Amino acid sequence: MQTMAIGHYPRIGDSHEQQRLRRAIQAHQAQKISDAELAATQNDVTVEVLAEQVAAGLDQVTDGQIRWDDQATYLCLKMDGFERGGMIRYFDTNTYYRQPIAVSKVSWKAPILVDDYKFAQANSKVPVRVLITGPCTLARLSADRHYNDHVAFTLDLAAALALEVRALAQAGATVIQVDEPAVTVFPGDEPLASRALAIVFEGISGVTKAAALYHGPQKALVGAVGTWPVDQVVFDCVSDPGVIDQLAATGFPKAVGLGLLSARNTKLEKAADVAAQVARVTKTIPADRVSLSPSCGLEFLPRDRARQKLTRLVESAKAVTGGAR
Repeated sequence: MQTMAIGHYPRIGDSHEQQRLRRAIQAHQAQKISDAELAATQNDVTVEVLAEQVAAGLDQVTDGQIRWDDQATYLCLKMDGFERGGMIRYFDTNTYYRQPIAVSKVSWKAPILVDDYKFAQANSKVPVRVLITGPCTLARLSADRHYNDHVAFTLDLAAALALEVRALAQAGATVIQVDEPAVTVFPGDEPLASRALAIVFEGISGVTKAAALYHGPQKALVGAVGTWPVDQVVFDCVSDPGVIDQLAATGFPKAVGLGLLSARNTKLEKAADVAAQVARVTKTIPADRVSLSPSCGLEFLPRDRARQKLTRLVESAKAVTGGAR
């Protein structure tokens, strides 16, 4: 049973050394260090968080999204057609991001994540899972001052991301995950998300194509997302425990990721409790198609607790399989 990280990782820790990225960002904003010096610190922290994930025993890791300011601007502001906007709340959370503004037709102009992926994979002993915010979510997080048509805007974003996915596949990426949390907030977007994902992954082979849902209700979406043009769907089973009930009752036609360790609560789950939830699902879905993960990215947990959550994730998988992995 595979274990995997599926999102960002705490960039800052409690120690003075683990706060060096914060100091570097502040120094860069004050024009006291160069772009290259900031990038060097980001590289150091990326290597550090990769090592922590590998040490926890994960089968797949992420680069921690150390370079990302938020889930939207890192991608959008490297495409044509966007301008930087003001700060706005990220869905219904207590976090904020700087909203991208679409001012003309959006399009891909150059690889965005390829160098990040290559660096991370060169510094990881296990596969690096590449994370991309999906077209429906980017459209919902952005301000549209050009299209006045949500569908057209979303599909142009899908076409842009398709070129990014192609570049990543050519660079050797083996697992690409498209995040669509907006579909849990706007469930009416589900058919559009399916259509957009078909564009994003068109012609891609030799890559595990994944989609991730988190933050909002998902139980009612299980049937529909089982038809999405992907190989694996990851669910946030903490935000919506009903997903476990649904999967246990109906099964699932694709590989499934179960986000059973809360990325928003410091309480450390018991491996036996997690294993019991997994056991319900493996009655209807073969265990070799089930993977375990946190509910979403871990950035908002203390660094030491994030490490403990990942270790517990691996312990939970071993509890399911009787110690075999």
